Amino acid sequence: MTTIDRLKKPAVVLLSGGIDSSTTLALAIDRGFDTVALSFDYGQRHRLELTAAKKVAESLKAKRHIQFPLNLAAFGGSALTANISVPKHRATEKIGHNIPITYVPARNTIFLSVGLALAEVIGAATIFIGANAVDYSGYPDCRPEFIKAFETMANLATRSGVEGRRMTISAPLIEKSKSEIIRMGIRLGLDYSLTLSCYDPDDDGLACGACDSCLLRRKGFIEAGVLDPTRYVASPLV
Repeated sequence: MTTIDRLKKPAVVLLSGGIDSSTTLALAIDRGFDTVALSFDYGQRHRLELTAAKKVAESLKAKRHIQFPLNLAAFGGSALTANISVPKHRATEKIGHNIPITYVPARNTIFLSVGLALAEVIGAATIFIGANAVDYSGYPDCRPEFIKAFETMANLATRSGVEGRRMTISAPLIEKSKSEIIRMGIRLGLDYSLTLSCYDPDDDGLACGACDSCLLRRKGFIEAGVLDPTRYVASPLV
């Protein structure tokens, strides 16, 4: 990891290849950070998001992109890691009222913990995560309270924190709507056609247009007044 060790202003950015994490990577780069994008091969049923993450990292010229193997499918418990149907055609106003079956148990806690270890090794004081508590699907690990609590833990549990080199968990999009995030990404030069949000894409990478993530994505583009570049299996109902 010598190439990472030479970075002047390193930061770890959790990158799934979706709208929020990709915009967060673009924002971190715009702020002058030397970004190490960190994606997870966590046993997700639809691994096309890893291809999207790679394309985004290359397009934005992240200093390095790491794909970390982590088999959460061994536990299951989610429609994203087990043979459980992904909910479709839910009304967007009902999304977020309950924790959905697409929630992967403790995923952001685990991902941030791996990111924290990487940050210590490369001397990064900031970990970026694209968590969003406005247009989200009801996930408990996307809330400001969680981010704040994890940051507190990070500074108690690491050598960096104990020695006074404070670690920051940055969630710059957490209070923004999807349309605001999309407008920000466009301003930063992010190509959203490279991103993938769908929970249930087909083998060719076409988005289903009906899962919660597709519905929120489509709604965001409409409200932002931006053409949706997503390739759908069929025209989504909006």
